[in-house]
This record gives sequence, structure tokens and C-alpha cells, in this order.
Amino acid sequence: MEHEDRVKSIDFSSLRVSDIIDGMHKNAFNARRLAEAAKIFHKMVRNDYFIFLTLSGAMIPAGMRGIVAEMMRRGYISCLVTTGANIVHEIVEALGIGHIIGRENVDDIKLAEDNINRIYDVFVAQNAFEEVENFLAPIISSLEGDYSTPEFLREVGKKIDDRNSFLRIAWEKDIPIFCPTLHDSIAGLHLSIYRKKGFHIDFMRDINQMLDLCFQKIPLGVVIVGGGVPKNFTLQAMLLAEGFDSAIQITTDSPQWGGLSGATLSEAKSWCKLKSEAEEVTVYCDATLALPFIYAYLVEKSQ
Repeated sequence: MEHEDRVKSIDFSSLRVSDIIDGMHKNAFNARRLAEAAKIFHKMVRNDYFIFLTLSGAMIPAGMRGIVAEMMRRGYISCLVTTGANIVHEIVEALGIGHIIGRENVDDIKLAEDNINRIYDVFVAQNAFEEVENFLAPIISSLEGDYSTPEFLREVGKKIDDRNSFLRIAWEKDIPIFCPTLHDSIAGLHLSIYRKKGFHIDFMRDINQMLDLCFQKIPLGVVIVGGGVPKNFTLQAMLLAEGFDSAIQITTDSPQWGGLSGATLSEAKSWCKLKSEAEEVTVYCDATLALPFIYAYLVEKSQ
């Protein structure tokens, strides 16, 4: 697999899309929603909101890691809430192994025989997870005491050499990364195997630290990519706080099935997770399409 093309983040250095997005604001359907989301996000950045990004789905294997990293580096997000799988795949990238462009119409039994795992149209070699284990094992075995997931992931981030890793950038810039599903991942397996008896991931610490962030008396915004646990973990804290001031959501799920991932942000106002006057919009779109456009818009408008 050494000669295969790797999945890569988009290079935004010579790309301008702000005029297109501004034009979409005069369109309809999800073009307008995308423009509204970009404008709300830019307003949050411009007015120094504390911005939570929730990230679910296979966003890192799909090539979105560069956007997350640069959002941290540029100050566009203040806190990340994501899945254990995205953390594991970020480590795969940070170790230089990467993900390979594949295809969905393939013989999966043959892939298994060749020690290749598939995520729809992305391939990742089985040995990638062996290298993740080799990287995480000494970190885990060196720790004692109770850690929240942000505290544990700081320990991971400071051991990463790749300066484009969002785990490293988060450590450098003191940006908390919450992973309420860390145990539901390959990293969770390694935590179980390699931890000393005195080391624990304390998810109650996660809740308390999230509440501390949500009780800040400053403007608070949330950008939701996908849904699932990262979305719920972040929004539920506002049941005790005062609600988010602004919110955008990118999802491919629809609300009529009653699931959280498709639930509208207007519905969240009924729970007081958003303030009644909060600006909000849901973009019904594949996040691998919407997120790069929104990020490019932020970069251009912030120059």
C-alpha cells in the first residue's frame, strides 16, 4: 500500500469561495442554509464567542483533520467534543500512516485477507492500529490517578511529534478535547489492557468540566457536525446552564424519525439548550461537502 494515494485535507491557500457562499444566501433550500451557517459561524468568531465543535462520524478518515487542526490554530473553536474513533484515526494520521483512497464496491473478504480495513470508500491497513497500540501503551501505563478525557488527551497530545495534529495543537493551545465515547473505541481497549490499577478515566470529571465551560458568563456558540453522543453531551450541559447563544448543525439525518442526530436546533430551544433568541440553522448535507466550504469562508472573511 506504500504507493497508493492517501486521503488528504483540501489546500485552501489559493481558493476563494466567499463570493459563492454570499451568493448562496440569495438562493434557496440547503444552499441558503449553508450560507446562513457560514455567516453565523463567522459572527461567532468575530465576536469572540467560546465555540464548541462537536464531531461525529468518520470525519478524520474522510480527510477533515486539517480543517479541525486549523480551526484550533486560528482560534475558530475553543473546545472539541468527538468520538473515540476520530481520536484513534487522528493518531493514525499523526503517526504518518494515513488513510488510503479506496472504493466501496470491493471484495471485503479479500481485503480482510490482505489485512486492510474499509470505511466505505477509504482503506486503512490493519497494522495502523498496531502502531496506535504501540504509541498509546507506554502513555497509558505511565499514568496514575483519575483523569477526565480532556486531561488524558492532553497527555497524548504532548507526546505527538506531528505539528499538524489537532491533538498536539490542542495541547499547545490548552484547548480541551472531550471524548465521552473514548471507551467505545480501539483506544478504549488499550486503556483496559495497559492501565495500572490506580489509573482511571473518570467520566464524572468530564461532566463537571463541561459544566464549568457552559457556565461561563460570555457568549457561547456550538457547531454540530453529525450528531450522536458528541452533540448530546454538549447540549445536555445547558439543561443546567443558560443555553447557547448561537448554533449551527450539519447533518444528513432528518427530524421525523425522532433521533437526536436529526433533531432540529429549534427543537433544542424547547429544552432550553439554546436561548430563545439564539440564531440557529441546520444544514442538511454531507459534512465532507459543507465543512470545507464553511471553513474556507471563515478564512477569507477573517483576513
